[in-house]
Amino acid sequence: MIAIYGIKFILIGLVLTIALSLWSASKDSVLLFVLAVILAFITLFLMFFYRNPVRVVPEDRNLILSIADGTILSVEEFGNEFIGNSGKKVSIFLSVFDAHINRIPVDGKIEYIKYLPGKFLKAFEKDASDCNEQTEIGLDFGSGKMIFKQIVGILARRIEYTLDEGQIVNGGDIFGMIHFGSRAELFLPENVEVMVKPGQKVIAGETAIGRIKE
Repeated sequence: MIAIYGIKFILIGLVLTIALSLWSASKDSVLLFVLAVILAFITLFLMFFYRNPVRVVPEDRNLILSIADGTILSVEEFGNEFIGNSGKKVSIFLSVFDAHINRIPVDGKIEYIKYLPGKFLKAFEKDASDCNEQTEIGLDFGSGKMIFKQIVGILARRIEYTLDEGQIVNGGDIFGMIHFGSRAELFLPENVEVMVKPGQKVIAGETAIGRIKE
C-alpha cells in the first residue's frame, strides 16, 4: 500500500518518465532515454519510500507503541513540566530505507500541538532534538501525560500530521509522516517503564517502547 502523502510525488515521477520515454523514442535520443531510465528508478524508489505497511497493533492498551520505524538512538533522563517534571526521552532515527509513516503511541486525548521552526541538522546528531524544525504533540493517556515529536533531518524538509487539539486518538492509528531521513522522539513520564535500548530496531504501531505501570 502507498501512503497518501506520497501519491502526488509518485504521479509526477510517472508522468515525467512516460513523457521522456516518448520524447526519446520520437527523437531517437540516447540521452533522453538515459534520463527516462534514471527517472524511472527515482519513481520506483519513491514508491518504496512512501510504502504504508500493514501493522498488527498489540491488544494490550497499557503499552506505549513506537511512533516510527527506525533505530533507537538513546534513552535518557529528562525533565518536563507537562509530563510531571521527570521521566525518560526515547529518540528514534529513521533512515531513508525505513517506512516513514507515523503512528499514535497510545489511546488518549491530544492536549496541544506545537510547530517549532528550526535548523536541518543531521537527524542522528543530539542537537537535532532541540535545534531542528519539528512538531511537538502533547497527549493525555488517562493515567499520565506524554509528548511525542516529529523532527526533520538534513534531507527531510516537510512534516505532515492530521491531528487537532482535543482529538481522541487510538494507539497504532496513522497520524502523519516525515519526508525522508528524520528523527522521532517520545517523552515518557515516571509511571511508564521503558522497554527498549539503544541500537534496537523498532516498528511503528507494533514495537512496545514502554509499559504503563499498574
